[in-house]
Amino acid sequence: MKEQSEENSLPLETAIHRRVNDARAGRDTSVLGRCASGWAVFGQRQFVQGYLLLLPDPVVPDLNALTPERRSQFLLDMSRLGDALLRTTSPIRINYAIFGNVETALHAHVIPRYRSEPDDMQTQQPWAYDWNAAPQFDATVAAPLIKSLRAELAQLGTLRTP
Repeated sequence: MKEQSEENSLPLETAIHRRVNDARAGRDTSVLGRCASGWAVFGQRQFVQGYLLLLPDPVVPDLNALTPERRSQFLLDMSRLGDALLRTTSPIRINYAIFGNVETALHAHVIPRYRSEPDDMQTQQPWAYDWNAAPQFDATVAAPLIKSLRAELAQLGTLRTP
């Protein structure tokens, strides 16, 4: 059984904890920036261009563990990530998802969906993709998108720091 943190009743070492710790320390090259509620990061597997996650800082078990004000901020930051993706990548829509079933800590998936996706995938949920076959996030390849997203998020007042 995993040891529990008394502070927030989470396992001490989820992937979300590790990514937040790496973001704080400047070790995560997938960080888009710091938002009021947490960290905007690229998905480690880019099954669609611009797949982002929002990780709360501090890490909490789920959305309901946040105060109403912090919950509102998290959801606002999540939707602004979608706004920035709409403006920079021209998807047909944005999918948003919060589960926490595999990684038992709050995190939100922000997934742009494109007309260029395979026909059989355009109406499927994103988890139908073969994520293991998807390219790994590459900060060099993503540099133009990172620059565009940071500019949009700055204009929206969402990023505290790039």
